[in-house]
Amino acid sequence: MLEQRSISGTGARTGERGGVRAAGRSGRVRIWDRVAAWDPGLLRLTAGLRTVVSIALTLAVLAALGAPVPLLVAGAIAAMVATFAIREKQRHRQALTLAIGLPVALVSVTLGTLLSQYVVAGDLFFVALMFSAVYSRRFGDRGHALGLIGFQTYFLSLFVHATPALLPKLYGVVAVAFGCAALARFVLLPQTPAGTLGRLRQAFRARLAQLIDTQIELLDAGPEDVEKVLEELRTGTARLHETALLIQGRLEDGTSDEAVARLLQRRIADAEIAAERLGLLLLTARSAERTDTLTLHLPGAPLPSGGELPVRDEARAELRRDLKALRLLALRPAGEAAGTALAHVRNRLLGYREEENLPQAAPAVQDVFRGLGETARAALGLRLALDGPQDESEDSPATARSREELDAEDAAIEVSEETEPKDTEPGGLRRPTTRAAVQIAVGSSLAILGGELLSSQRWYWAVLTCWIVFINTASTGEILVKGYRRLLGTVLGVIAGIGLAGLVGHHTWTAFALVLLLVFAMFYTAPLSYTLMSFFVTAALGLLYTLLNTYTAAVLVLRIEETALGAACGVIAAAVVLPIHTDRRTNELLVTVLDRLAEVTRAAVDQLSGGFGGDLVEQARELDQALADLRSATQPLTHPITPMRARRNTARYVVALLETCAYHGRSLAATAELLPTHPSIAADPRLRGAGARIVRNIETIAARVADPRAEGEIETGPSIASMLEPGTLRTPRYGRVTDRVLRHLQRLDEAVSGLARPLGLRPEASPAKKQR
Repeated sequence: MLEQRSISGTGARTGERGGVRAAGRSGRVRIWDRVAAWDPGLLRLTAGLRTVVSIALTLAVLAALGAPVPLLVAGAIAAMVATFAIREKQRHRQALTLAIGLPVALVSVTLGTLLSQYVVAGDLFFVALMFSAVYSRRFGDRGHALGLIGFQTYFLSLFVHATPALLPKLYGVVAVAFGCAALARFVLLPQTPAGTLGRLRQAFRARLAQLIDTQIELLDAGPEDVEKVLEELRTGTARLHETALLIQGRLEDGTSDEAVARLLQRRIADAEIAAERLGLLLLTARSAERTDTLTLHLPGAPLPSGGELPVRDEARAELRRDLKALRLLALRPAGEAAGTALAHVRNRLLGYREEENLPQAAPAVQDVFRGLGETARAALGLRLALDGPQDESEDSPATARSREELDAEDAAIEVSEETEPKDTEPGGLRRPTTRAAVQIAVGSSLAILGGELLSSQRWYWAVLTCWIVFINTASTGEILVKGYRRLLGTVLGVIAGIGLAGLVGHHTWTAFALVLLLVFAMFYTAPLSYTLMSFFVTAALGLLYTLLNTYTAAVLVLRIEETALGAACGVIAAAVVLPIHTDRRTNELLVTVLDRLAEVTRAAVDQLSGGFGGDLVEQARELDQALADLRSATQPLTHPITPMRARRNTARYVVALLETCAYHGRSLAATAELLPTHPSIAADPRLRGAGARIVRNIETIAARVADPRAEGEIETGPSIASMLEPGTLRTPRYGRVTDRVLRHLQRLDEAVSGLARPLGLRPEASPAKKQR
């Protein structure tokens, strides 16, 4: 008995320790999942850490060699430039660009030092250098990197007031900085395309799980909370889509086999569409009528008839249980997803794809269970694509059928022949890189003249601001918004810099430690907020001024004045020299989105009608990328400082309608892709006629946007559903082409017609009116 008691106690203690370890590991996994979801692929974290490590290594080497503070500052700037300028994804290309960048940096530092003694010649060369740096972007990532290195190292020589006598030491500092940047990039913090893609896939899983969490909140939300949860649902859906685009942009470099890349692209798209559709079905279940897809894409759009979910407590509990189970399946990697319990959960969810397994509930609620089954199938396909084959011993018949469907789809994926990209970029001054180079040359000339009037010692701050506001901008509105954000961040950074400089005093290494922290924050927040990035870089510069013994409140106030001047010069140059107005830029991108939407719709309907639609997944990806470009370009129109509220609301409405159209276009493409491998889905030739009107309307709208004088009217007619035989819809066949495709075509038709009014088109007149 005593022995038994001892064994029992030991077992209990072992179990407790195991439980504690499991709980601790579970907590770490949850934290890591949140980090992965917040920073997809850990791209921002890696960029920040790599830059900080490069600077820290450079400072350590230079300090060991006894370098004075000005050279330490120069080394820190050179290390930062050598790290963030490299944008290529392949390691061998990164190494080659870094190797070429070193002599470029040495030449630039030499010219900056020697020409600083000759005001006119130095200013003219600085303008020519900026023109060349911007023009070099047309040669791809390497040209962009070398131009950036040349400009920033020239600026470095001005910042530290380099003299010809200091050049030999400065060469050594730049060489050490580039060597430390290479060590950080290739040895200490290596980042391979395959590793980045793997982390992005983990981020997709984490964001998918977060979206399902929000859907659970939507299930339980009362009438007073539903609007808040709906906004969170919009944000979660947009973040999932953002991660899908990041993955699609890195598939080619991150996978060794093109067939594997196409498979991953297909599975990611399936999971994204299924999760978005599940959210729409939940919204519909909360409404007295079917929820318009626009509700999920237009900020501030209310939920029609939002209220309590009209289901029994048992059905609500079952939905909540199954949503949590779906979250578990989506998040768990293959190594942790084994076991009878999880197999039972997977079987139950996939069973909802069969009509006989649906619980007794209202039709809208049954649709939610069907959506659960489809999302579980997408999660299974994603797991198979990411983690490979798994144990099938516990599969139910429904799960086995899902696996067979997925295997058939995988086998049907054929590698399409690669075609050479066509150079559609205009030539001469119409080329974006040439136009931007001319604009920045004019803007920087104005900044130099005005900067010299403000300060003959630090005029280059105005030039630097003028340079920065042109980076990654393509219209006058974008430059105006970027200049405003930089000025706001600079003002706040100056205030922080004054406070930090007063606290640090002349403690050199404390100041450098704070600079490293601010540099990390700058790179980590750069993709999120340009204002925050400007704040951190200005605060860091305040500390560098302290280290150079040139810190005064007047110097930092001068930085605000130079920043405002540089931003103003950039805006003036963009508005006067070869201007690209925001309207023109957004119209061009809008036409591109409409063209891509017409291509996807036409190809999908052709394949659904029995023809061949081509590479539908790739066409859908191009549509998503074009829409992302348009969304970015409309930011000046939707920015809070925009005074024209009606125009802002119109821009938001149009983008939301286009996102709705893109969702239905992706869904049509995904359904069409199922045809070759699913015997239960048959092509229907009548769909070609049903989709022709939609495509013609899209093309009419695109022609009107491209040329306001173009004639054309939106064709109206009976609903898409009524264009087919009535008997087809009396017994809907969920999962077959007639039921699912008609819903998407109908919603797409409505959304395209909705685009006509804000874009200045009118519906086609009825025959009676035409006779009059």
